Amino acid sequence: MGRGTRGWGALAGVAAGAMTLGVAEVLAGLLARSLGTRGTPSPLVAVGEAFVDLTPRWLKDLAVAVFGTADKVALVVGMAVVLAVTCAGVGLLARWRLRAGLAVFAVVGFVGVGAVLTRPGAAVADAVPTVAGVLVGLAVLRRLVRSPVVPAAGPAAALPGELTRRRLLVQGGALAAVGLLGVLVGRVVSGAGEAVRAARAAFVVPRVASPVTVPAAADPGVPGQTPFRTPNADFYRIDTALVVPQVDPTTWRLRVHGLVEREVELDLAELLAQPMVEALVTLTCVSNTVGGDLAGTAVWTGWPVRELLARARPLAEADMVLSTSADGFTAGTPLEVLTDGRNALLAVGMNGEPLPPEHGFPVRMVVPGLYGYVSATKWVVDLKVTRFADDAGYWTPRGWAARGPVKTASRIDVPRRGRVDAGRTVVAGVAWAQHRGISRVELRVDDGGWQEATLAPEPSVDAWRMWLLEWDAPPGRHRLTVRATDGAGATQTEQTAPPAPDGATGWHSVEVEVRAR
Repeated sequence: MGRGTRGWGALAGVAAGAMTLGVAEVLAGLLARSLGTRGTPSPLVAVGEAFVDLTPRWLKDLAVAVFGTADKVALVVGMAVVLAVTCAGVGLLARWRLRAGLAVFAVVGFVGVGAVLTRPGAAVADAVPTVAGVLVGLAVLRRLVRSPVVPAAGPAAALPGELTRRRLLVQGGALAAVGLLGVLVGRVVSGAGEAVRAARAAFVVPRVASPVTVPAAADPGVPGQTPFRTPNADFYRIDTALVVPQVDPTTWRLRVHGLVEREVELDLAELLAQPMVEALVTLTCVSNTVGGDLAGTAVWTGWPVRELLARARPLAEADMVLSTSADGFTAGTPLEVLTDGRNALLAVGMNGEPLPPEHGFPVRMVVPGLYGYVSATKWVVDLKVTRFADDAGYWTPRGWAARGPVKTASRIDVPRRGRVDAGRTVVAGVAWAQHRGISRVELRVDDGGWQEATLAPEPSVDAWRMWLLEWDAPPGRHRLTVRATDGAGATQTEQTAPPAPDGATGWHSVEVEVRAR
């Protein structure tokens, strides 16, 4: 097989793959719009979500550590590269052995069919777009690799059915472009998000009897220090959803079942009719490293979960609630923390606004004191009262701890790195120990003694606390280290540990260069 022939085979494979996706995505979009299917007929989304479901812990940790909240973008780019390489390889095989190439292409295509059918709420009809796309791709691949190819300098006019190199490039490139355009068209024609955007625009966050008040002094306003309350647009997002689920609030239902005296189901109208409360809560991702930024604070509006559970009346042997999101993610939350009086909420509002879609619209869970992987289920649709011995959330079988209480943490925001001028310098940051509060923050310069920082007021033990210390910085390179003590009197450990399996530990330090004035 010559170099030119190899190139033609690879291009044929890529063109066939692109056409498969284009046709499948357009048909999937039309199916979603016409039938309002709850499955995931998009093969791209289905394969991506299936990959996320099968992701081992080490790879998930690596993705979050390297890409942070851009991990979904990285996954999509990685999928595109792998798919292009795979299709090119299949095209090369088909150029050499047509039947073998077509067989491998069909197998790859029907992996996508299987992924579609494994998505939550999927029906057999959801597989039709992908099947149709695979059939079109097979036809394209067969046509391109079987056509005799003549050199561009050959006969003035190729015989019927023959392709010059130029024609191959034009046809293959055009088919690939059409296929990619189909992917975009499919997302548009599906109307994904249109109904949800309209419903969210009309959504009014319920008023509460006792609104949260945050004293101005809770935020010292030090330049560079994180704000006390995190704007919705800046709030971190870590979840397993490749594409943000679009949950229509008019069809949303929440079911409570399992080890209960009676099953309960309610819709959004009934939920909104309940007496709502506001809670100031800091959420933290278990993947947050020492000094990391996967934490944020917001005022959440919602109905206490304990009130809903009281209606269902859990049985004595129950010790866990398995919450499930619309996209199939699950989290196992200790029953005791949902019923002990803390502000564990079925939240519908975030900082006075409807929940953004990427943060769980229309309803999510917010539980102070636990890492999000065992508590903060977005797009929640099901609560199963059960036992840790019988059920496990999404991340527990992947090596994470079954219970995830938040560990005391502190962070230096200012100066984060680089250089500062000698003299009076403000060192500032945040510390958190949700549901225990922060009683003391201390700073150490190099190997000196610990100096107690000034703490801002603490509006809630469920939220982080801001701190600052004025430092008379001498010229030279210095290492600043911070540690915090929680409201129970326990000081965070110096021992360094990675996020897995139950949260990172260690003192945060930064290196700064102090310049003489």
